[in-house]
Amino acid sequence: MKQLKVDAIKNGTVIDHIPGGKAVQVLKILNGKAAGDPVSIGMNLPSAKFGKKDIVKIENHELSVDDVNRIALIAPTATITIIRDYETSEKWKVEIPEVIENIAHCPNPNCITNTERIPTRFDVLSDGGPGFMCRYCEKVYEAEGLKIKVG
Repeated sequence: MKQLKVDAIKNGTVIDHIPGGKAVQVLKILNGKAAGDPVSIGMNLPSAKFGKKDIVKIENHELSVDDVNRIALIAPTATITIIRDYETSEKWKVEIPEVIENIAHCPNPNCITNTERIPTRFDVLSDGGPGFMCRYCEKVYEAEGLKIKVG
């Protein structure tokens, strides 16, 4: 059996268990924060748990809380690993926060956040149905309906 080998990184961040085909979206929302640093991408890799997954390795860069929250919206199964001196320093699964503040645009063109300089706020619905309710216009959207702001 052939094995895929991706070189270890000395310092940086590994974003693993991204749903297959979404690595490019993850990089897009990070908006070049790792510009100039080496980035490795694996797409549609086999995964026993998910069938297919993507992975992104960013050398010399650690993600902010807002970056992780943005990633959670498009890749809720992702795990974040912080590497320091070739060793795993921290590792955790992303979690969608209860309130999403100013990391996604409200799709409703009539929402006040689209006509005035008001930061967006979405409450995560916990009634069993997936969704995010805009605090201002009270419309409910699924994650795919939100336009995530780039970092």
